[in-house]
Amino acid sequence: MKSMEDLERLKEETLQDIRLRSSSGSPRIVVGMGTCGIAAGARETMLAMIDELKTRRKLDVTITETGCVGLCSKEPIAEIHIPGQPKVVYGNVDPSRGRQIVVSHIINHKPIDQWILNIEEKS
Repeated sequence: MKSMEDLERLKEETLQDIRLRSSSGSPRIVVGMGTCGIAAGARETMLAMIDELKTRRKLDVTITETGCVGLCSKEPIAEIHIPGQPKVVYGNVDPSRGRQIVVSHIINHKPIDQWILNIEEKS
């Protein structure tokens, strides 16, 4: 860093990352980060989804991680929770698919049917 402007820019980027992981009452993405998920590339998938959200300036989405989901052969797994809609679970979500899910499902509200493992209606 060479100036106060650089420091302020870094501060704002860090605050954006914090907002992506802590918004409430907004859309939420949950990425399975059990051992099998991490081995299948879940960390890279989550980072790609975060990057896509930042690129699109969609900062009202919470992105978190969870442990083992129990479907090792379908990892990486990402759940999409949009208030008032059923939870959608996607499988085999590599970084490219993660970016496409952000754009299609989160931003344009169009789930990608061919990658969906399950849709859970609210009880």
